[in-house]
Amino acid sequence: MNTQTNDVRVTVRVDKNLKSSAESLFERLGLNMTTAFNVFLRKAVDENAIPFPVSAKPAGFGSGLSSDDISRAFIGAVNSETSKKAKQGLPVARYDKAAKRAYLENADGSTGASPDGRGLRGPLLQGS
Repeated sequence: MNTQTNDVRVTVRVDKNLKSSAESLFERLGLNMTTAFNVFLRKAVDENAIPFPVSAKPAGFGSGLSSDDISRAFIGAVNSETSKKAKQGLPVARYDKAAKRAYLENADGSTGASPDGRGLRGPLLQGS
């Protein structure tokens, strides 16, 4: 079994309060910062666009959307992506809050390697 991955480290500078608020939100969603960032990147690549409206209007971040609106949109994007992958029979990313680790779940609910080899054993990502 090939244990090498294509993972790379990405360093991003953000405001300390923004990071804390984001971590709190992601924890409520059962995610860590790494998983949330990967969800955002995958959704952006899949849509070939930023997965929410971005505007130069002076209305502020989210074009007047509340943080609840943004949270609902994020949760909807995660659920949509998860559902799409499950329908295709592909493994989907899950997060175990107690163990603080992400893992892959196969379409049949198992967490081991899938019969076609698309699943992984063990943690996908360690909590940050």
